[in-house]
Amino acid sequence: MSSRTRSRGPKRAAGVHTVQIPRQRGRRGAQPFVVVVPERPSLTREAFGFLGRLLWKHRRGVTPLALAVAALPLTALLHWWAWWSGLLLAPLAVAPLGWLAFALRRRPAGRSVLLWRIGLAAGATSALTWLSLAVTFGLMAGPLLTLWLLITLAAQTAWLVISRKN
Repeated sequence: MSSRTRSRGPKRAAGVHTVQIPRQRGRRGAQPFVVVVPERPSLTREAFGFLGRLLWKHRRGVTPLALAVAALPLTALLHWWAWWSGLLLAPLAVAPLGWLAFALRRRPAGRSVLLWRIGLAAGATSALTWLSLAVTFGLMAGPLLTLWLLITLAAQTAWLVISRKN
């Protein structure tokens, strides 16, 4: 094997440059220091890093969006695995209306609180209805994807209105 084809030194990952500092005097048998200098990141990596930091900084503000996006693969998986589980989820869609009736009876409130309770119950009922329909019939059936978008926009808007800082 000639010296041109033989590899010299340890293998390194692509794009990583190493600089070896020679051994210092007085330290016999000590290994040399190795400084690893990574290559400059690409523009794509910089853009994804910026988006990731931005999402992390505002993570509380995008909670409804994250939950809605997480619901898409969950419903697709449930539809593929056991489509009939949507029939089991259907009675759950009535639960927010039961909560509204219970809250109105136990704790009467003023007009603004009443409107918020009605809006919350309507939003939760529509989201749970969408969940059961999407699990039963699939995400792409009829207007379910458009309904998902409308529910997500309404929930995100309400979340931002409620949690804004005064």
